[in-house]
Amino acid sequence: MIDYFGYVDLLIRCFVDSMRNAITIMGIDPGYGITGFGVIKVSGSKLECLDYGVIRTLKGEDFSQRLKYLYKDLQTLIKKYNPDLVAVEELFFFKNVKTAIKVSHARGVILLTAIQAGKELVEFTPLQVKQAISCYGRADKLQVQKMVKTFLNLKNLPRPDDAADALAIAICASNCHRVS
Repeated sequence: MIDYFGYVDLLIRCFVDSMRNAITIMGIDPGYGITGFGVIKVSGSKLECLDYGVIRTLKGEDFSQRLKYLYKDLQTLIKKYNPDLVAVEELFFFKNVKTAIKVSHARGVILLTAIQAGKELVEFTPLQVKQAISCYGRADKLQVQKMVKTFLNLKNLPRPDDAADALAIAICASNCHRVS
């Protein structure tokens, strides 16, 4: 994790770099059963989708094994795309405490994997992501998918929802970079 001034410094460096070179941002929507990922390239104000999808773990598998699979698959993705920045959605609200705890464990694995890879991290609440994508913090899943499709000039709506959310998180991070 980086502090506020470190984050501002990172944003400025990435903005300056983006004027010269493209930067790659990986967005991650945490989960222990399904974790969404989206990778975009940012060149100035141009956004390009490099890849998106989900990491799935087996439902009947021991929970610690599921976390291990998440760790290994995320390591592979980070090595493949070598993102300059990893953006992760923060946990905001869960009705089911047991689910929240398990998602928190998965989120911890995600953060640790990115840190071990030497990647800079930024985090956004779901409200921040929705506002960045649609200017409306209560946008529904379909609205987010449509906006992601528009921003990235995709032929189809990104699916599943977890992958679309991960792309939205990456776009949110890119918006912060351009504003800096």
